[in-house]
Amino acid sequence: MTSQLPNRVGSPRDTTASESTHESGPTTPRIGQPGSPGLEPGVLADECDRLLDFGRRFPHPAGGAAWLDNAGAPDLNRPVFTWITARMTHCYALGHLLGRSGDGELAAHGLAGLTGRLHDTAHGGWISSIDPDGQIPDEKSCYTHAFVVLAASSASIAQIPGATRLLDEALRLWNEQFFDADAGMYVDTWDRTFSLVTPYRGVNANMHAVEALLAAADATGDEALRWRALGICSRVALGFAEPQRWRIPEYSDPSWRPLPEHNRDRPDDPFQPYGATIGHGLEWSRLLLHLEASLGSAAPHWLSTSAAALFDRAVADGWAVDGADGFVYTTDWDGNPVVRDRMHWVAAEAISAAAALHHRTADARYAELSVRWWAYIEQHLIDRENGSWFHQLDPTNHRIGTVWPGKPDLYHAVQSTLIPRLPLAPGLAVALRDTGLGGVDQVVAAGSRPDSWCA
Repeated sequence: MTSQLPNRVGSPRDTTASESTHESGPTTPRIGQPGSPGLEPGVLADECDRLLDFGRRFPHPAGGAAWLDNAGAPDLNRPVFTWITARMTHCYALGHLLGRSGDGELAAHGLAGLTGRLHDTAHGGWISSIDPDGQIPDEKSCYTHAFVVLAASSASIAQIPGATRLLDEALRLWNEQFFDADAGMYVDTWDRTFSLVTPYRGVNANMHAVEALLAAADATGDEALRWRALGICSRVALGFAEPQRWRIPEYSDPSWRPLPEHNRDRPDDPFQPYGATIGHGLEWSRLLLHLEASLGSAAPHWLSTSAAALFDRAVADGWAVDGADGFVYTTDWDGNPVVRDRMHWVAAEAISAAAALHHRTADARYAELSVRWWAYIEQHLIDRENGSWFHQLDPTNHRIGTVWPGKPDLYHAVQSTLIPRLPLAPGLAVALRDTGLGGVDQVVAAGSRPDSWCA
């Protein structure tokens, strides 16, 4: 793989800002400033604090982020996952930028895990996880590395010691090993030694790559990273989703030909479920708008119209389609529900996407949907007794834990409390640093100092 950046081509079509690929959608350029998305800022601020308070026990005694149980206690019988460690580092870097006492130290602990036991000194890059017996999977995943880049970007902006050094190393290795310059996309998985890349190509890793590229561009000032993100978004939105009536094929072969029937015989596969994933349609919708705002007047018009189309498809296919409130998890290619469980992260992304579209268009419909979905979150997902959000519900909105036992993740929920209160660009970390939502106190690195790490 190579880190060479492609030319500034975001679409196989003309990418001028005046182009329109749909009959409807936002047409007036806006900066993406937060308006009134229908949600009370004070409610969102309180919930953000409540979530970050819940996760404060994440530091694992051996390094990295522990899996948290339903009460927020570390479950030391489970592996330490690099992607969870990176997400926690990102969230507490944002908490530090909000001026929360102690969050800088928690971000530093997460960073120490990423520069310590989770970093593969023998082969480079980052392991996916390590279990209590020290066993490590024989893989290096783009998904994991994208979150390391995101965490390092946010921590760098928050001035967590050692973060800039981590970002330089992570961004270099990630692009060298995972980016396929011919395709303009990131490959999914290598073996641990970076000797053999799997034939599977995935959209999910590329979605988080877009997020990481935008964060890294904010942190480093490298504007070429935004154009790389544009190339990825073009292939996914215009090449994959639009031909499927804005349902996103998640899986491709090594030539990036979509495989829409992948895992049809195992529709509830926990890692690669069959069909279209509702939450990813919402997440891509939002990311297209962040990218549009970050590119400014150079952004092609299809970003906003595609964002609206992806959102509308996900809502039409996913929200309350089986007689109960909530978003189903996946559908087939005609929009029929397949996996009907309700995942907390999908509702969080619905809030974030609706807020982003409201920022972009000022259309009251998105504000109304935000209010409706937040009421659902309040009724079914927020755990007022033990904290955080229940991570998984069955089709009747009763709690289950087949995919998400416990409450290990804050990332989607925390961001859903921030995105409605901040502009579409710059990214969350820079926006928090510059908008005055909170102040920043002095960081004291926790545990093994991350700035002593050498790549």
